[in-house]
Amino acid sequence: TPLGLLAAAGAGILAAGIVKRVVGSLTSRAKGSLRGFRGKVLHFIGDPQEGPEKSFEYFEDGLLVVENGKVLCCGDARIVLGKYKGLPVKDCSRYLLLPGFIDTHIHFPQIDMIGAYGEQLLEWLQQYTFPAEQRYADAGYAAKVAEVFLDELLRSGTTTALIFCTVHKQSAEALFSAAERRNMLVIAGKVMMDRAPFAPDELRQEAKACYKDTKDLIDKWHGRGRNLYAVTPRFAITATTEQLELCAKLLKEYESKGIYMHTHMNENKDEVKLACELHNASSYWDVYKDAGLAGPRSIFAHCVQMTDADFDGMVKTKSVCAFCPTSNLFLGSGLFNIKKAWDCKLRFGLGTDVGAGTSFCQLQTLNEAYKVAQLQGVKLDAFNALYIATLGSAKALSLEHRIGNFQKGKEADFLCLDLEVTPLQKHRQEKCQSLAEQLFVMMTLGDDRAVAATYVHGELVHSTPGYK
Repeated sequence: TPLGLLAAAGAGILAAGIVKRVVGSLTSRAKGSLRGFRGKVLHFIGDPQEGPEKSFEYFEDGLLVVENGKVLCCGDARIVLGKYKGLPVKDCSRYLLLPGFIDTHIHFPQIDMIGAYGEQLLEWLQQYTFPAEQRYADAGYAAKVAEVFLDELLRSGTTTALIFCTVHKQSAEALFSAAERRNMLVIAGKVMMDRAPFAPDELRQEAKACYKDTKDLIDKWHGRGRNLYAVTPRFAITATTEQLELCAKLLKEYESKGIYMHTHMNENKDEVKLACELHNASSYWDVYKDAGLAGPRSIFAHCVQMTDADFDGMVKTKSVCAFCPTSNLFLGSGLFNIKKAWDCKLRFGLGTDVGAGTSFCQLQTLNEAYKVAQLQGVKLDAFNALYIATLGSAKALSLEHRIGNFQKGKEADFLCLDLEVTPLQKHRQEKCQSLAEQLFVMMTLGDDRAVAATYVHGELVHSTPGYK
């Protein structure tokens, strides 16, 4: 039975989504609740690049069973119901249930200047980004925007993100506090910038002071609730050698704790040239590698201006790329070579890179990823695309043991998608002849309006008016 034959979307679904915040303490959440969610269910159990037929499970009439915030089982509804007599079941038959989207690169403060006109990377940072980030010296302002930022992620179906804060310690405090109240799994860090003149005075912090603030934040927040920490040097242009060495020192000091490193690399040609000049390096990759910042928990955003040696170095160290198509197109930075990444088995995930990225929603990000691939003669089908946005990005963040699909024991972060939320989408879905076509239409035409509900650790944290 095709996915597309759903009931017509009512006026309530067409209305803007509302977020139902879960702001109580963790101890106030319902415990021991066993519940089922019955609808169309899709999740990935492998990489479609390694065998598409066995990479996913799809249940036209599926049942996802959740207990204590974890997945208990997922399968054909009739079979699962036979195992759980009297199970309370939520009727989600008009929706497609997917694991929560995962964003491997996004900037919390840049929600203030998303859609800023006319510049490429280096000029864009100076004209728009740095002035916006200066506001986050005000802890109250940072706390207010953190609420808006995380609500927007949830409204867009994103349940986990790797996040840049600002250089201000209080910006990270605000984000982690807001994420803890929502019980979200986030990875974040305060930005580290100590190099003049590109880093403005208002956003520059001496390397040792930045190291101390970062240690304090790691000790307080890493592993608290579902929060995780990423050491976050902005990029080589705003980092002295001393700062990069102190970042490496932090990674070694907390290696057993599983912290991350998060930065930018090879985004823009002018950026690459300047970074190499400032650090007297033959390649941008060498700047980070020689500083000791490469590794399986190191995420480098963009990676569009790459040499073969850069790819080889990342693969050998198991380092990770965050593919950010809407940002790369918006700033005119370049095209991520997804075929090369597949061929050499580079680890990569999907990032929105808001605010150079133009949407919080990973459906729109996949829409642009398809076009980036097309411009290089590569076809990105819906199965590969949705894998990248879910289990693929979980693997990129070394979180596949916790999130990314509906296997037993995974943390129950998921969303309910209405594939017919607009008249156009309803009309187009009715013409689809296969699951692959339905999913491709969804990722091409879909956006945040399609996200009828978002669940974090089994709890409803966002729903549209039409979701009962």
